[in-house]
Amino acid sequence: MIKRTSQDIRRLNRFEVLRRVYAGPGAMSRQDIAAATGLSFATVANLTAELLEAGVLAEAGHEDSSGGRPRARLAVNAERGALIGVDIAETSVHAELFDLALEVRHSVERPLPPGDVRPSDVVDVLAGCVEELLSGSGTPRERVLGAGVSVPGMVEREGGVSSFSPYWSWHEVPLRALLDARLGLPLWLDNPLRASTVAELWFGAGREVDDLVVLTLRAGVGAGIAIDGQLYRGFTNSAGEWGHTCLALDGRLCTCGNRGCVEAYVSTRGIAQTWRELAPGDERATGADDAATVAALARAAAEQDPTAAAVIDRTGRYLGAAVANLVNLLNPRALVLGNQVVDLLGERLLTATYEAVTRHALPLPHRAAALRRSAVPHNAVTRGAATLALEGFLNDREVFGPVSRMRQPRERRDGRRNASVDAES
Repeated sequence: MIKRTSQDIRRLNRFEVLRRVYAGPGAMSRQDIAAATGLSFATVANLTAELLEAGVLAEAGHEDSSGGRPRARLAVNAERGALIGVDIAETSVHAELFDLALEVRHSVERPLPPGDVRPSDVVDVLAGCVEELLSGSGTPRERVLGAGVSVPGMVEREGGVSSFSPYWSWHEVPLRALLDARLGLPLWLDNPLRASTVAELWFGAGREVDDLVVLTLRAGVGAGIAIDGQLYRGFTNSAGEWGHTCLALDGRLCTCGNRGCVEAYVSTRGIAQTWRELAPGDERATGADDAATVAALARAAAEQDPTAAAVIDRTGRYLGAAVANLVNLLNPRALVLGNQVVDLLGERLLTATYEAVTRHALPLPHRAAALRRSAVPHNAVTRGAATLALEGFLNDREVFGPVSRMRQPRERRDGRRNASVDAES
């Protein structure tokens, strides 16, 4: 069992209070928040006082109460500042500026140079995107509370180092230091798996269930894992590299150098290869890039092309077998499929995947797991990256000050006392 300090508990409760306000249909009273979180009213009152003082929440009118004075209703103060979310993909950089209510205010996307991308290439493109976001939205740099940056591959989060990228020749790249020299903004780095999962925890399926797996399906493939409502990172922040688990012994060559990986079959690259195998000589299967090829596949399937339909069905069988392994191993309450592949191939892929999961998963964990498409609005990776920056801002001691022992909430999300909390770190 992981022991959490009182500071940890307070931080997590602060997140939970704010998550519930984001999830609400409108402004909420403190009583509403206490009921939604399972925290005591006293704890909610303390935490909302902090958030009001920091300007994160604002009063948004009052509601009548039975016999007492009107209750203040609270909402996120969208004008408190701005957040930036950046999705460094394999071929492009997509960046978005959000207000504090996590509404998109400006977006920009720029291509990366083809071939083996250098860190300096990414830094140049990303810095240009940020400048365009600020100038295009008229946002002063000092209003930006932080920027979250998602970079593919393994990331050493604390040091902001891109430890390894299977798409480029990157090993131990100090990306945060390189970006900091150009941007001068508070920065938080992680990868698309965890960014997408954080987006689901705050704005998607994680509002309803505490144990979920979020599948990223694009040029890179992986699984973000949340346990008991918290992101699971693993000892070296590399948990979730499901795309590099073996699906077919001695199978296709993967970008990581191994053979038979899940990613070699269900990524955009893998799907394009399946089409070429089933339709040799079909020029539609050799597009300008893998994403363009999968988009062409989707169009062909929509036009009732039988080979295109067969490619999607086979991809669904590959994906379903790999998802069933996650169902059996992790026993999640929900599996969320998102990103480029699902957006392009849609319901036919999901149907074939679900049928394969049913064949391969054990009955008990299969009955417990809901397989669903991501409902996070807009780009889940940029939204999740911006949310990582929001979490970093909420952890800032200069904003919220040191934690007072007199005000430590020793409650879990279900409201029960937690006897295992340490008094000190």
